[in-house]
Amino acid sequence: MSGIGWLPGEPDTRPPAGQDDLDAAVAALSGRRIVALTGAGFSTDSGLPDYRGPEAKPRNPITYSQFVSSADFRRHYWARNHLGWHQLHVTEPNEGHYALARLEAAGIVSGVITQNVDRLHQRAGSRAVIDLHGHYQLVRCLNCDFRCTREELDVRLLQLNPGFLERVTELGDVEIAPDADAVLAETGDFVVADCPVCGGILKPDIVFFGESVPTEKVEAAFAMVEAGGALLVAGTSLAVMSGLRFVRHAARLGLPIVMVNRGLTRGDELATVRLNAGTSQVVSYLEQQLPTLAAGSG
Repeated sequence: MSGIGWLPGEPDTRPPAGQDDLDAAVAALSGRRIVALTGAGFSTDSGLPDYRGPEAKPRNPITYSQFVSSADFRRHYWARNHLGWHQLHVTEPNEGHYALARLEAAGIVSGVITQNVDRLHQRAGSRAVIDLHGHYQLVRCLNCDFRCTREELDVRLLQLNPGFLERVTELGDVEIAPDADAVLAETGDFVVADCPVCGGILKPDIVFFGESVPTEKVEAAFAMVEAGGALLVAGTSLAVMSGLRFVRHAARLGLPIVMVNRGLTRGDELATVRLNAGTSQVVSYLEQQLPTLAAGSG
């Protein structure tokens, strides 16, 4: 489905994964060290929306060039992030996150490459995690490279914008995006916190649209795939190259690829097994089956 006819978020018309599909996934992964590649769909069971699933709403995220070139865009972004962060940082991992962490502890999963910035894999207990697009808990200055935690910045934002959270919350339900952005119409009175050292632009340590993934992360992710024995792709449509390249690399290496997603993906034609299913359901099933099979093949 990686050809011209593929559209992000296109629904999967195939029936939901059945027992035969689950067993095929177990057979493809059995006895192998698994690398997991995850996307926003992995966190939907935690209450976060995805980007391009069949039911995802259209989004217009800020680009890197907009952020660095316009004070108005930065004010709009930080107002939305201020609200979004207060909801995202209390979001809990779901059973899929915990199952993947337990599979790592059991020596079956060797690592996770995630396109998510929510750090839910780490909070669930996963240790070998590459945050491909960064994460929302670190903030840095684009001028002097001053760094602080998002908690530390929040103290300043609350001081600069007293009553803002209460005011916008009273407006009703606010949708939070997977990158801690929030949908807000009115942000004109929000005061942005500049770098306390040099007065420069503070930016969350997240890869914005139009910005490149750091080379060292890309190299580390390729190395993780090469050291693994199979690739589990879960909760991503692979619409952007930052994730798809690792699926293509696994295919070139001849590794089994198990694809789990609700909706078609750009890498479906590379999959050994393709499951139209939720990630928590499938990863929990893999946790139940793979340790026993691995022990039996000892």
